[in-house]
Amino acid sequence: MKKIALLLLFIAFAFQTSFSQTYFPEKGNWEKKSPTDLGLNSQKVQEAIDFAIAHESDANPNLKIAHYESAFGREPFGYPVGPMKTRGPATGLIIYKGYIVGQWGEPNRVDLTFSVAKSFLSTTAGLAVAEGLIQSEQDLVYPYMAPIYPYEPAKLIVNKSDHLMDDDVFELFDTDHNKTIAWNHLLRQTSDWEGTLWGKPDWGDRPAEGVAEKRARPQNSPGSKYEYNDTRVNVLALALLNVWRKPLPTVLKEKIMDPIGASDTWRWTGYENSFVIIDGQIMQSVSGGSHWGGGMMLSAYDQARFGYLTMNEGNWAGKQLISKDWIAKSKIPTPANPGYGFMNYFLNEDQKQVPAGPKSAFLHIGAGTNMIYVDPENELVIVARWIPNSDKAELVKKILESLPH
Repeated sequence: MKKIALLLLFIAFAFQTSFSQTYFPEKGNWEKKSPTDLGLNSQKVQEAIDFAIAHESDANPNLKIAHYESAFGREPFGYPVGPMKTRGPATGLIIYKGYIVGQWGEPNRVDLTFSVAKSFLSTTAGLAVAEGLIQSEQDLVYPYMAPIYPYEPAKLIVNKSDHLMDDDVFELFDTDHNKTIAWNHLLRQTSDWEGTLWGKPDWGDRPAEGVAEKRARPQNSPGSKYEYNDTRVNVLALALLNVWRKPLPTVLKEKIMDPIGASDTWRWTGYENSFVIIDGQIMQSVSGGSHWGGGMMLSAYDQARFGYLTMNEGNWAGKQLISKDWIAKSKIPTPANPGYGFMNYFLNEDQKQVPAGPKSAFLHIGAGTNMIYVDPENELVIVARWIPNSDKAELVKKILESLPH
């Protein structure tokens, strides 16, 4: 027994030492090194940076105008209900072995990151499992849910007799179909949840087959079909708020952003109508993306810190902030979509996302395009903002070509 105890102590010491030898940036100070200091080809690094700058997205920098000029603005109920802001220029960071070896644009600027927020959302689910608030992601969601009490101040100025037939609460999982949905289905976007949340019906999100056809079809069995749908992502956000009983940005700040040294400038917001009352407190349920505004607004530096955390399997300077098991599960594909893990972990196992990258690489991706490329095999994290989605693979390829071989 004594030998086993000593062995476990040695393993724990070795684990701690390995992370203490890895460079982790302090808050407000991310050390830079020239590419040549770390054996990279500086000319190829510069060529990649020049490519990113030259290939800036041609969408309108005013994101509200860009919204209405895109397919999102032409959806039923497609109007924004959360804050949006004018974006900055093409921006990015190249992190190799923990150090910044290249950057462009305005990495300190706080901008919308669209669906990158989904990866932060799935992180709060993992934290809820770690805390025992959710016993398992395989559990059905319905038994965890209480009635939702929306905060609707407009009702206070209306005579109560005018809306006596209105229901003052709503249930997220009270239909026969929704009662069969597990947390895992929501995380993998395979729930096919039915209903309307914050004025956005599930069938109003990207109804490529047509509204009538989408409304008429029967709901798919949970887990059987993947559908990228922000109404259902917002359902997960509200369900997690119900479990945590405190705003998710508060959870994220305490458990993740402060420990990794993120700046004080990031913000995670919801919609103008996504306020609820929990334990007598008014709380906003956040958006899992910026499809209708809101979502995660943060700097490229803070994006890179999160990517570096996931590259290191949830460990930051020896502290396990996200369970290693949760990170592993986040990268397990679903049969309904072999290229997708938990939201928003886009996998490269089939090398379709980045053909030049290893199969072990993964990406956190949002519209814009906002990209965090995470490559544990090469100890590489790349943040690229406001580059066309079709150009992201070429950018990564150019950076990979700069690495020592």
